Amino acid sequence: MRILVIEDDEAIASALVTGLTREGFSPVRAADGARALRELPADFILLDLGLPDCDGLELFQRLREASNAPIIMVTARGAEDERIAGLDLGADDYVVKPFGLRELIARINAVLRRTSPDSEQRPQRLNAVTIDRRTRTVSVNDVDIACTPKEYAILEYLARDPGAVVTRQELLNAVWGPNWFGSRKMIDVHVASLRRKLDQADLIETHRGIGFRLVVDS
Repeated sequence: MRILVIEDDEAIASALVTGLTREGFSPVRAADGARALRELPADFILLDLGLPDCDGLELFQRLREASNAPIIMVTARGAEDERIAGLDLGADDYVVKPFGLRELIARINAVLRRTSPDSEQRPQRLNAVTIDRRTRTVSVNDVDIACTPKEYAILEYLARDPGAVVTRQELLNAVWGPNWFGSRKMIDVHVASLRRKLDQADLIETHRGIGFRLVVDS
């Protein structure tokens, strides 16, 4: 996926390009509005609003006229009225600097899920494992696996961002809810059961003291 990174700060742009490339995207950078328009078309756009040659909100409107690509505004303008103005214009999301790369990747994936509704209907293949969100079923080499609701929820949540480490607290909040006050060991029990059922011991990798991630073929 070709992501247009419109950012005039060299350090931020370099970090974004490096991180996005590592995540499997194909980023291209534009340091100003004129270059950004020349770099179209793109599949996705990250737009800094503080550009040297134009107002970011005006550039947003020009980009919208020229492209249907989703746009996330990435800016130091964090005031509530500025965020509202950006979203009211039609931005798909609004991220305030400073931010973590992992947060940004998660927001990109969330926007892609919203703007590509058909993708939620297509089964997701992870090595030999297939997740069908429409039917909430899991199969290995096309053989259905009987997962409990909690096992399915853990696997589905990890599969939203394959390769990323998800903390135990994130999984607890997503699967058991933010008001769960039981033991975190519940996650380890369900993950161990998942590994046995899937017969894919290396699919779910444990990061000691942190959480888990899905290890999938690139």
